[in-house]
Formats: sequence, structure tokens, C-alpha cells
Amino acid sequence: MGSLTKKITIILLTFTVAAFFCPAVNVLEVCNRKNTLQHYYSKQALRKGFVISYTHSVNKGRVHDYYKVTNKNDLELYKTEFVSYGAGIPEPEEITGAIFSVDGNTYTISNINRKMKQLVMAVGLIANHTISFGNSEEIKLTDYFPAQTSIIIKIKKISLISFIFGKKI
Repeated sequence: MGSLTKKITIILLTFTVAAFFCPAVNVLEVCNRKNTLQHYYSKQALRKGFVISYTHSVNKGRVHDYYKVTNKNDLELYKTEFVSYGAGIPEPEEITGAIFSVDGNTYTISNINRKMKQLVMAVGLIANHTISFGNSEEIKLTDYFPAQTSIIIKIKKISLISFIFGKKI
């Protein structure tokens, strides 16, 4: 094998290895705040958004918070649905431009447009926190993390190899 062929082979091999190990794939990451090795990825959330649902601690009704990913890879809370007001549920006039509507027993506040780099929350046992992507079924977060675990949800760029062999939610 000639010297030029060896050099080309080495360069191609280097680029191939780099393609697998350099951060290149955007995913939604859900990870344990104290043990970041415990994490799960979703590619689906980038296209379809995701919904965090929970049982409200005061009124015991189910709340659904709708998120999407912005062009700048922020998370955006754009809508919330609930069945009864309670502590922590925003009043529509508290949010500039918010639209309040009622459909049967469901209240909706849309056009919230609250952007954040990450969402930090504690997985609740009584709250029964779930996550769903698009029209998929709700997945219990306690199936992935023990109750009271503080988790971080954010957009992260990972390597192709991490995505292929990483844990998916």
C-alpha cells in the first residue's frame, strides 16, 4: 500500500471515528440531577413536543403542561390544561398575551410562550408525573426514576454512538 493510500485511509478512519464520538445529534435528555449518568433520550420530542402531566397537590385534578422545542433549542411552555384552579395555576392576566378558554370541564391557557433552557422538577409519587410525546401514551416517570428524584429535562447534543446505544424513553 502506498504512502498516499495509507494517509487517505488514516484520514477517512479518523473522520469516521470522529463522526461516531463527536456531539452531533440533538435529543431531549431527561436525567437525574444528582447522578447525570442516569439519563434517557428522546428524539421524538424534538419533532412532536412533549407533555408533562401531573396530579395537582391541592385540587387533585390532572394538569397537562405542553412544551415544544424552539429553533434555538430552548424548551417553550406554550399551553397548560387543567380541570380546576389551585395553588400555582397561573391566572391568564398574569401572562402577557395568554388566551384563556373553557371546553366542558377543561380550562386551557394557551399562548404562554415561556422559554427556558431546562426544566428542573422532582418526580412525585402522589403527583404521578408522566411524560408523553405527540400522541403517544403517557409514560410514568417513576418507571425511570425513584419518587422524589430531582430531574432535569433539556435539549442536549450527543454523539451518534451515545444515541445508538443510549437509553431511550
